[in-house]
Amino acid sequence: MRQLTNYIVLLFLWLNSMLAFGITVSSGYAGIPTPTAETFKDSLDWADYYFNIHRFEKAVFLYKKNLEATNKEEKIHILKKLALSEAALDNTEESISYIYDYFKIDFQPTFLLHEDFDSIRSEKSFEKLSGTILPKFTGWSIFYLFVCLIGFYVTFVLLINKKIDKQARILIATFVFIHSLFILNICVNQTNYVFEFPHTYLMSTWSSFLYGPLLFLYYKRVSKSSDLNKKDLWHFLPAVVLTIYLFFTVYGFSGSQKVTQMLQRLEEGLNPGDSTKLLLLVALKAISLGVYALFVHWILTKNKEGLNKKTRIWQKNIYLIHVSYVAVYLVYGAYIIAGINSGIFYHAPIVLMSTMVLYIGYAANVQPDVFSGRYSYTNRLFPKYVKSGLTESLSQELKQHLSDLFQKEKLYRNNDINLDMVADKLDTTRHNASQLINEHFNMSFREFVNSHRIREAKELLEKEHELNIIDIAYEVGYNNKVSFNKAFKKDTQLTPSEYLNTLKQG
Repeated sequence: MRQLTNYIVLLFLWLNSMLAFGITVSSGYAGIPTPTAETFKDSLDWADYYFNIHRFEKAVFLYKKNLEATNKEEKIHILKKLALSEAALDNTEESISYIYDYFKIDFQPTFLLHEDFDSIRSEKSFEKLSGTILPKFTGWSIFYLFVCLIGFYVTFVLLINKKIDKQARILIATFVFIHSLFILNICVNQTNYVFEFPHTYLMSTWSSFLYGPLLFLYYKRVSKSSDLNKKDLWHFLPAVVLTIYLFFTVYGFSGSQKVTQMLQRLEEGLNPGDSTKLLLLVALKAISLGVYALFVHWILTKNKEGLNKKTRIWQKNIYLIHVSYVAVYLVYGAYIIAGINSGIFYHAPIVLMSTMVLYIGYAANVQPDVFSGRYSYTNRLFPKYVKSGLTESLSQELKQHLSDLFQKEKLYRNNDINLDMVADKLDTTRHNASQLINEHFNMSFREFVNSHRIREAKELLEKEHELNIIDIAYEVGYNNKVSFNKAFKKDTQLTPSEYLNTLKQG
């Protein structure tokens, strides 16, 4: 019995001495630390122990002592525990500060969904952080995604359409592309996926100084019908300089470096998806847009006399949309500088850009000739001849043959003429014959025939004033006077008799 008592006393003295020198923990049962001789009482294991038993003040104290850990994994672990501990203590700002520090090392936004943040989740600062980082979709973002996809499709359609002047289609296609890219950029920012895909950060900023030059050079090309030369490349110099600058300050960085840049902006209360030189960029872009809007206005004013009404309407509409965008862009710039990424004035310029993309897309389907400077609504929304096998060379050959048939052989004099007869003469299909007349003459088959008949009828009336009108009708291909009178009045606004009287009086 005495020996047992001695053993107990010695064991007690040994434990006392161990505690006096300090012990740490290794993994124990149910998270309770087990003393070892290799660690000390202020170690990370003890910090985890206090965290597990909800003694957060002691845990925070020990975590801070171990914060200078050189091991990346340990530092990540400490920052996460500090953020959770401060949240448990209702220290919102301290918790968020540690969240930022953690994200800059290991960006995992789902950490914000941890249940231990529930106590501060309704705090305004935490709501802003989670609302800016966690992926989400809104009505605006879905609309912008829809528009940008249409824009990329329109870009492709314009580039492959060889019926449009080459320089004009490259300019207008690039113009649509940079609009679509900007809208996609906004969509990515709105959904917070810019953090998930950091290389989308500022992905459209390089084109900030291209909107004005592209529109100006496009109008210059289609209005003057003159080729662009090497001097015109100087208009792209600001965009080249900006792209080089962005490469060395943003584009050349790794994904984690870009995330850090965005987090720093967010920590300062700014929009994370915007440039660090936002004020300067907005000011320079506004100047560029304004100057080139004046250049375009000058071209429109100078060359409007040589354009038909529909062409002027087309060019005026594009210009008005662009000018409206320039006007509201200044308000938009003030919004993003103030860190506001919602509201009608934030979305207004983006909606105008979307309107531009959709309007050009609509025009591309209605009449591709608009982009070469000629505009007419002769087609429907979906092109009638998308699947036609009529090549450009064959089309030109058939056009010449058709002109010979009507001008030299006067095929229109046949009062039973129809599209099948013309197609047979051309040795092609009825479909190709219809396409040929529609595309080259902007007329239906019946309008094409009548135009030739009425032209010859007017020539006959001018030469032979005493000719009987019904004889002239039969001569040019009509088989009754009613049809002749109707077609003649549609073309001249006069009946044949009135036209003849006018000639006699003259």
